[in-house]
Amino acid sequence: MITENIIIDTDSYKASHYLQYPPHTQYIHSYLESRGGKYPYTRFFGLQYLLKRYLSIRITREMVQEAKEMLEAHGEPFNHAGWMHIVEQHDGKLPLEVRAVPEGSIVPTHNVLMSVVNTDPECYWLVSWFETLLMRVWYPTTVATQSHYLKGIIREALEKSSDDPEAEIAFKLHDFGSRGVSSQESAGIGGLAHLTNFMGTDTVQALMYGRRFYNTPMPGYSIPAAEHSSITSWGKEHEVDAYRNMLTQFAKPGKTVAIVSDSYDLKKAINEHWGTTLRDEILESGATVVIRPDSGDPAAMVRMTVRALDAKFGHTINSKGFKVLNAVRVIQGDGINEDSIREILAVLLGEGYSATNVAFGMGGALLQMVNRDTLKFAYKASAGIIGGEYQPIYKDPVTDPGKRSKDGILDLVKRDGKFETLQGKEFGRYSEDSLLRVVYRNGDLLIDESLEDIRKR
Repeated sequence: MITENIIIDTDSYKASHYLQYPPHTQYIHSYLESRGGKYPYTRFFGLQYLLKRYLSIRITREMVQEAKEMLEAHGEPFNHAGWMHIVEQHDGKLPLEVRAVPEGSIVPTHNVLMSVVNTDPECYWLVSWFETLLMRVWYPTTVATQSHYLKGIIREALEKSSDDPEAEIAFKLHDFGSRGVSSQESAGIGGLAHLTNFMGTDTVQALMYGRRFYNTPMPGYSIPAAEHSSITSWGKEHEVDAYRNMLTQFAKPGKTVAIVSDSYDLKKAINEHWGTTLRDEILESGATVVIRPDSGDPAAMVRMTVRALDAKFGHTINSKGFKVLNAVRVIQGDGINEDSIREILAVLLGEGYSATNVAFGMGGALLQMVNRDTLKFAYKASAGIIGGEYQPIYKDPVTDPGKRSKDGILDLVKRDGKFETLQGKEFGRYSEDSLLRVVYRNGDLLIDESLEDIRKR
């Protein structure tokens, strides 16, 4: 049994497409773009993973046979001769060239992000075949884009209210999304996409993907933190003992520990347990204790928690005139999205508290509540060589002008501070100042970067 047959990682109807192109088709050029959507730009990420994990696999006779048997039984024709040509003439390496913007780049929507062309005229049909697989770069790109956009919202609040925004921003949005996604793969590459912007995560698969596919030994960090089961296992009568145990185990000088505090009565937990019984232990520990209110309206709960902690622990005033709590902080991990982040920050700053006091934990909304139409991703053919002649390829539906695709040999440049997609007519000829790099050719990954390289962009 073949464990990873990339031939059959496609859509059924792709199997018949080699018979649908015009006679004497030799080359096809396709491209990827965001046609707009929720954000005005994309932060491109995840292609290296797809190329390294999947398109670097060599095609074998066994793969071809398995795909033939499956697709023909499924009701589709199969290009057995074409795939065997790849096995025999290319030693199983895919005769494709992929050009793309550097990962981590911020590119306005409606611009080419990636192009794909065949390098063997016998394999023109291959460019479309792998649309299904390559299109999946939409997912990590969308997660990275959303995360980057939220970072901008948080950064703005920090710049208004914090003494050192750059030192704080990296850990202000923590990934709790692993349990909220549909697969281990989504957790891995989606969680790593978030780490192009931030450094905090509880998604262990993201760490593994960073190590395996992006040359980064440790992409992100976490801290000891309580969950409801570890607190409530002590029983309601011993809630304070559960909290004291957290301090005993983890509240060391210079360390940080997070403790969920709404298992029974959040106000009582803050005012009696944290603010009275355990107050001196917290102050003497030298640690930062992060209280997690969790349930309830996010903005209201954070405001109540910050106010209550301020009454018990006090605050200092920073250089920008905002209050910073002593020894304690707050993290809100329930109901976090763009709207609630904006509301929480507006409430805190409106009451004179620095954004230093709060961090956010985001789960399903970060890694799962996105889809291909969040940024309207499309992978389309835009040019071909047919019978030795250049042929523009595009669609222009009267019923939806927004879906008009680009034609030509596409390239991306930045001139006078503005991105521009160029539409040429000559295969293999690109601008000298092109932002697209050849990242893959004929089965080989040509650029293999670290997450740190990408973060720097």
